[in-house]
Amino acid sequence: MNKLTVPYVPELSGASAEKIVELMEIKAIRQSIDNVNWPEQFSYKPIASFSIARDEERIYLYYFVRGNSLRALYSEDLSEVWTDSCVEFFLQVPGDANYYNFEFNCIGTCYAAKRESRANFTLLTKDELSQIQRYTKLDKSSFQEKEGLFAWDLLVSIPFSLIGLEGANLPEKIRANFYKCADATIIPHFVSWNPIDTPNPDFHRPEFFGEIYF
Repeated sequence: MNKLTVPYVPELSGASAEKIVELMEIKAIRQSIDNVNWPEQFSYKPIASFSIARDEERIYLYYFVRGNSLRALYSEDLSEVWTDSCVEFFLQVPGDANYYNFEFNCIGTCYAAKRESRANFTLLTKDELSQIQRYTKLDKSSFQEKEGLFAWDLLVSIPFSLIGLEGANLPEKIRANFYKCADATIIPHFVSWNPIDTPNPDFHRPEFFGEIYF
């Protein structure tokens, strides 16, 4: 099982997106998203990583991806971003049977929900989604899939309050996994930070989450 400890970086609070990226490069913990769990069906593995840090109010994720093709058909939150060039963060708070999924395409469009399972869930509201800060160097407009080699990054910050936590009173750890996918692209792929042992691609499996310590 993968484990990491999230560094506390108070300078992140109130900083500009450019400054946050700079701080994340220096002070965050970086991890690779490199488990190809279903190689017979989906063998492609783009280069993908995330950096993680926090201040007292938010958790910050800075994704970097380099791979073949780039797609962002969806520019409206709560649309099917997992079919685009997408990165994801799933987490479960200790003692809670539910889990959260936060999914972002390469232009920062977000789909997020609180779930009992893949089938039973409550979507976050537009107001809640507006609290998730997102920054990318790509244009925010949607576009059809582009073939070729592309590199892109995405910075997001999620308030602890959206996942039922208080930044000043965090638990010792939460359980989580990080993903890179692109279901409807010319080279579909399903790559994870912590390994997943299922017959077919399925990210909605909290039993395969790793551990994140605060």
